[in-house]
Amino acid sequence: MALAVLLSPALCAAGGKAVPPPDLIDEHRHPGGHISFRTPADWEVTDAGHGRVEAWGPDIGMRLVDRSGEESLDGFHATCMDERLAPPMETEPQVHYEYDFVGGMIGDQRGLDSAFAVTYDKEIRGHRTWRQRNISLVGLGRSVCVVGYAPAALWKKKSSPTRALMEAVLSSVTVK
Repeated sequence: MALAVLLSPALCAAGGKAVPPPDLIDEHRHPGGHISFRTPADWEVTDAGHGRVEAWGPDIGMRLVDRSGEESLDGFHATCMDERLAPPMETEPQVHYEYDFVGGMIGDQRGLDSAFAVTYDKEIRGHRTWRQRNISLVGLGRSVCVVGYAPAALWKKKSSPTRALMEAVLSSVTVK
């Protein structure tokens, strides 16, 4: 089931100007074989081990975490929200939620979605504050976490190409 059911790579528009989704010409598979996703050609995809795959472009990135078995959705989602860009001791204690624990069925999987801003003690890829979106899926014998990372400064404009790119990449994730 594709996350496109939950996410729409719809045109981001503000003031009548639309930003079309970018071309995602490269298809990648998680080493486990049952998750695929698409990225622009200039993204680097790495197998971080232990069921984790990272995909990064020049400004934004995505992390996939795959676990065998169906974990508790709430507990798994809370764990997924801790998939940060630095250890907890290197972040400010407060996160600023855009929305939290929005859920429903996505095909045969139960899903939860949260988005929030995290501020790190030191710059990561040139930015201290990042918007993080976590989508957790449990079902089909798997527990899958999809995390999108974007610098908050690039996320602010609703017609941002960063938004269009992030939504397109996250929407391309397919779990079989």
